[in-house]
Amino acid sequence: MSRRTHNRADRKASPGAALFVFEQLKEKVLSLKLAPATVLSRSELRRQFGVSSTPVRDALMKLEQIGLVDVFPQSGTRVSLISIPLARQEQFLRRSVELEVVHTLASGQNREIIHELRASLDEQRDYAKAGDFERFNDADLKFHKLMYAGAGAGRLWDLVRRQSIHIDRIRRLHLPVRGKTTQIIQDHSGILKAITERDLSRAQSLLRDHLSQSLAFSEQLRIRHPKYFSENETN
Repeated sequence: MSRRTHNRADRKASPGAALFVFEQLKEKVLSLKLAPATVLSRSELRRQFGVSSTPVRDALMKLEQIGLVDVFPQSGTRVSLISIPLARQEQFLRRSVELEVVHTLASGQNREIIHELRASLDEQRDYAKAGDFERFNDADLKFHKLMYAGAGAGRLWDLVRRQSIHIDRIRRLHLPVRGKTTQIIQDHSGILKAITERDLSRAQSLLRDHLSQSLAFSEQLRIRHPKYFSENETN
């Protein structure tokens, strides 16, 4: 084997290749570019990413560990269904943490974050006007991430994100519904106003309602996409 051929083979099987495949597939699942119940072909994934079998296998194992795919021995691999019971638990976790986040911010301990939150809101308005759901979703998440950082709880954001794979897909499925982006912007504006005015109880009340909407709408989403959901905690 020539040095050039050997280097190419190393790249196709390198740990970095597995991480790249993992991150790409994770984004596609969470954004619903790969819908729940989609069957994944390992040979197609190897061709798509230009890697060998090992990175694909390792990436799928890691996705299975975090609940984004189901691997059936001797049968195949599919994108996991959205578990309603797990989504409820994820919502409970995020709401519990974030209520404390807005309480801290409304207590006035970090007033500088208000300017960053206002800038994030402007981004959301721009993306909503353009109908760019992908960037709007990123700006929505950025708004909440900024709140965590402003409350001195930035690492908790990473923890909550890792535990939000089911509720995140419900949110993403809900996003294109008529009026949803407008409602999100209105919610964020109200939360920010309450934080600015140091109205602790109102900030928490608005936040609680804001984080409850997509799960409350899940029954309508299940009617539209009946094959996407499961009532089990394991798929």
